[in-house]
Amino acid sequence: MDATEQKQQVFKRLLSYIKPYRAAFIGAILAMMGYAAVDTLFFSQIETLIDEGFTEQNSSVLFYAGLIVPVFFIVRGILNIASNYLLNWVGFRVVMSMRQQLFEHMMRLPVKFHDQHSTGDLISKITYDSQQVAEACSRALLVLVREGAFVIGLIFLMFYQSWQLSLVFLVIGPLIAKVVASVSKRFRKVSGRIQVAMGNVTSTSEQMINGHKVVMMHEGQQREAERFAEVNNVTRNQNMKLVHTRAVSTSVIQFIASLSLATVFIIASFPEMLQTLSAGAFTVLLTSMIMLLRPLKQLTSVNSDFQRGVAAAQSIFNVLDEQAEIDNGTKTIQRAKGDIRFEHVRFWYNDDKEPALADVSFAVDSGKTLALVGRSGSGKSTISNLLTRFYDIQDGEILLDGVDIRDYQLKCLRRQFAVVSQHVTLFNDSIANNIAYGAHSDVGPEDIRRVAEQAYVTEFTDNLSEGLDTIVGENGVMLSGGQRQRIAIARALLRNAPILILDEATSALDTESERHIQEALNALRQDRTSIVIAHRLSTIENADEILVMDHGQVVERGSHQTLIEQQGAYYQLHSLQYGGVMS
Repeated sequence: MDATEQKQQVFKRLLSYIKPYRAAFIGAILAMMGYAAVDTLFFSQIETLIDEGFTEQNSSVLFYAGLIVPVFFIVRGILNIASNYLLNWVGFRVVMSMRQQLFEHMMRLPVKFHDQHSTGDLISKITYDSQQVAEACSRALLVLVREGAFVIGLIFLMFYQSWQLSLVFLVIGPLIAKVVASVSKRFRKVSGRIQVAMGNVTSTSEQMINGHKVVMMHEGQQREAERFAEVNNVTRNQNMKLVHTRAVSTSVIQFIASLSLATVFIIASFPEMLQTLSAGAFTVLLTSMIMLLRPLKQLTSVNSDFQRGVAAAQSIFNVLDEQAEIDNGTKTIQRAKGDIRFEHVRFWYNDDKEPALADVSFAVDSGKTLALVGRSGSGKSTISNLLTRFYDIQDGEILLDGVDIRDYQLKCLRRQFAVVSQHVTLFNDSIANNIAYGAHSDVGPEDIRRVAEQAYVTEFTDNLSEGLDTIVGENGVMLSGGQRQRIAIARALLRNAPILILDEATSALDTESERHIQEALNALRQDRTSIVIAHRLSTIENADEILVMDHGQVVERGSHQTLIEQQGAYYQLHSLQYGGVMS
C-alpha cells in the first residue's frame, strides 16, 4: 500500500468515528458552506454598489446597502458560531471516543506488547497524538471546508464577471496543486518524527520523575538535564522544519497567485477588454482575486495541521490494530481445586537465545505449598507469569486440575489466583479501595476491616486521621514499602482465591511485621495451593517441597531438611544467609 492509499484508509477510518454524530457534522458543514456563500454574495453586490450607487448616483442603492450590510454580518456571525460549535463538538466527541478505545485496548494488549513499548510513548499517544487528531477534526477541517467553499464561490463569481480573465486561474491551479501535494508529503513525514520525539520527551520526563530519589542520590541532575535537552532539541528541530515548510509553501503559492494577478492587469489593459468590463465588474473581479490569496494561504497553512492529524491518527490506529491478548479458552469453573502440573515446559522471552525455562517439570498437589528459590534471573518469577498466562509457553504443558490452562477462559483462570509481588502497585485512592480492588463480589467495610487486621494494616491505619479511608497517593507514595506490601497482602486475603502466588511477599517488612504476616499467610494457606518465591529461606522452611532453580532449570528439589542433608546448592544458599551474607 503506497502513501496515498494509506492516507485514504486513515481518512476513511477517521470518518467512521464521525458516523454517530453525523447530524451535527452535516449541520457544521452546511453552516460553513453558508458562511462562505454569504461572503461570496456580499462581494457580488460590489458591482451594483459601484455602477448604480456611485457611477449613476442612485441614492436608494446606497441607502438600502446601509440597511442590508448589518443583516449580512448578523447571518454571517450566526453561521460562524454554529459551524465552530458544532464542528468542535463533533471533533472532541471523536477524540473522546478514540481515547477511550485506545485506553481500553491498551489494557487488553498482552504483557509482551507493554514490555516492548515505553510507558512514555504509550501515554503520548493517549495525550499528544489524540490532541493532534482533535485539531485535524476541528480547526483544520473548519478551514478546509469553509475556505475551500469560499474559494469555489469566488472563482464562480470571477467567471461570471469575465471568463476570459478568470481562465488565468485555471493555468495556476495545477501549479498550486503540485506545491500542495509535495508539501503534504513533507508535512506527514515531519509530523511522524514529531510524534516520536514527543514520545521520547514524555518517556524521559517520566523516568526522571519516577526515579527522582535515585537522580538526587547519585547527583544525576546534570546527566538527566543533558539527556532531556537532547530529546527536547530534537522536538524543537522537527517543529522548526514544519514551520519552515509551511512558511515556504505559503510564500510560493502566494507568488504564483500574484503572477496570475499581474497577468490579469496586463490583459485588462487591452482596449477590447476595457470596453467589455464596467468599473463595478472589474472591481468585483479584482477584489475576488485579491481575496483568493487569504483562503489559499489558510488552506496551505492548515494543511500542516491536517497532515499532522492524519499522521497522529495513523499512530493511534497502529496501536489499535495490535492483536489483543488471545483468549481461545472455553472452559469455566467457579473455584479450582488447585492441583498444578508443569510438564516439560520450555519458554523464551522474545528472541532470547537462552530459554527462561528449560524443560521444567514439577507438580503441586491441591492444598500444598511449593517454594521456589534461586539466584535472580533463574526463572522463579517466570513460573508465576506463565501460570497466570501473562505469557504463553512455547513447548510443554501447564495443567490446572488436569486441564491445560489455555483451555480456560482468561478471566476465569486468573480468578483462581491471588498474587502478592515484591513490586506492589497501588492506585491513587483510599487504602480501603486498594484492598477491595479486584474482589470478585461486593465487599463491605467489615470485610475490608477483617483482612486489614489479618494483614496488620490496621497497625498503622489506626494512627491515621482518616484510617482506612486515607488516600495513599500515586502508587502509594505516602506509605512505606512495608505498609504497601501489607495492603497487597490484605488485597490477596480478600480475594480468597484457591491458589496463592507469593513473590517475595515479605521482602519489605521488618522482622516483627514479617512474623505477624507469616502467621496470617500460614492461616491463609490452609486448604489452598501456594507457590512461594523467596530469597529469605527462613520463610519457606515449612514448604511441602522446595525447588532450587538455576538458569531456567530445576537443579534440586525436596523438603528443607532433605536439601540441607544433601549439602548441595540449597545448603550453600542456606549457609550464606545464616552466615550473614546476602544471596
